[in-house]
Amino acid sequence: MARVTVEDCLDNVDNRFELVMVAAKRARQLAVGGKDPKVDWENDKPTVVALREIAEGLTTKTVLDDIDED
Repeated sequence: MARVTVEDCLDNVDNRFELVMVAAKRARQLAVGGKDPKVDWENDKPTVVALREIAEGLTTKTVLDDIDED
C-alpha cells in the first residue's frame, strides 16, 4: 500500500476521533513500547505503520484496552 488514507482506515474504525486514538496508541507501542509491527516496516515512521495496520484491519480499537507499561 503506497499511501494510507483516512477513508481506508475508517472501514475498520468507527469514526475519525477513534482513529486518532487508536493510531496514536499503536504508534506509541511501536516507537517506545517494543511491540513488533504487524506489517512490513518499509522504513516508515511508527505513525505510518500504525495507520497501515489499521487500514489492513490488523489493529482495531481493542488496542485502547491494552495497559501501558511505563
